[in-house]
Amino acid sequence: MSDPVPVPHGLPTDRDASPFDPPSQITRLREARPVSPMSFPDGHEGWIVTGYEAVRQVMADTRFSSRQDIGVLHVPYEVPGMPVATEPSPQVPGMFIAMDPPDHTRLRRRLTGAFTVKRMKMLEEHIVDVVERQLDELASLAPPVDLVREFALPVPSLVICELLGVPYADRESFQADSAKFLVRDLPLDEKMAAYGALATYLSGLVTRKRAEPGEDILSDLARHDDLTIEELTGAAFLLLLAGHETTANMLALGAFALLEHPEQLAELRADPGLLPDAVEELMRYLSVVDILYRYATEDIELGGETIAKGSTVVVSLLAANHDPLRFDNPDTLDIHRKARGHLSFGHGVHQCLGQQLARIEMRAGFEALLRRVPTLALAVPAGEVKLKTDMNIYGVHELPVTWADPAR
Repeated sequence: MSDPVPVPHGLPTDRDASPFDPPSQITRLREARPVSPMSFPDGHEGWIVTGYEAVRQVMADTRFSSRQDIGVLHVPYEVPGMPVATEPSPQVPGMFIAMDPPDHTRLRRRLTGAFTVKRMKMLEEHIVDVVERQLDELASLAPPVDLVREFALPVPSLVICELLGVPYADRESFQADSAKFLVRDLPLDEKMAAYGALATYLSGLVTRKRAEPGEDILSDLARHDDLTIEELTGAAFLLLLAGHETTANMLALGAFALLEHPEQLAELRADPGLLPDAVEELMRYLSVVDILYRYATEDIELGGETIAKGSTVVVSLLAANHDPLRFDNPDTLDIHRKARGHLSFGHGVHQCLGQQLARIEMRAGFEALLRRVPTLALAVPAGEVKLKTDMNIYGVHELPVTWADPAR
């Protein structure tokens, strides 16, 4: 196969086209070679998969393992202080995102009942109340304010804390630790310290819930005697991290994208019935979880290439969601698009457990924000918004906003 685009050395992360589009190097790669070799900083010769169909195949094929304890998983960017990986990482109990069936199935099944569509629907009214209360808080502030700090982060943090049974008063420390853990090039000892602090906190919490269970998801899990405290801690870490970081980044980055597309913002404000499709489109367009990893457990043919056993495979959900072979004019935000089929919640056995919760939070969040702050505007030029190109979940570090009249 012709290779007009050079093999990348490390993961391209520079958002040089726009804050919402994939790095142009990744876009060129998808057009030329959607399953491409990639040189990793530690010398490993692995792969990056950018085409929509190929990404779906990787995520549906369990020969591409999610486990980190069966082979060496290489990191596609520099991590200061990280030794060159020569052996598999130990499996973290309960961290079901890094498991394959049947272990993954056992833990996932325990959680499926907690996240049913019916249970999420019952929560919807409460989530609307959480959003409205947070906007009351926003209304009491004098602009400009940081929309991340005052709205996008508190809403999903409040919801996931209540769902899991995590005291919201502890949010400052767990938000700081989880944010640190997600910094891509943070020195390894600092990253592990952040993980350790959060794991210690959650271990104490699930131990108390096993002794005195309440009406929350962690208590429900703690009632299962076949789950160890270590497994409960790992599952709690994953649920807490995924439950607030992803939605918080979608609310903030989504607000930024809508402010940069004022005609569509106005249309959405005038007709909230467009929200369900708009939320799917924003998830496709923004793809805040932009990168996932897999490990090839055998030689596998994919997209005309042979991926050798032992290869680390980097999957770009962002590139797949912007693939013109799947979505027309993919680099254009179009709130009328039927974007179902996007891969922002993943695909296959690891498809996001909390996707219905995330959808409800985003619909409620965007609807109320547009209704109650009709003159919302950026308080700085768009080019000065600090992007999370340094993080494992994309978004904005801050979103300074203002408005012409008080939020009501």
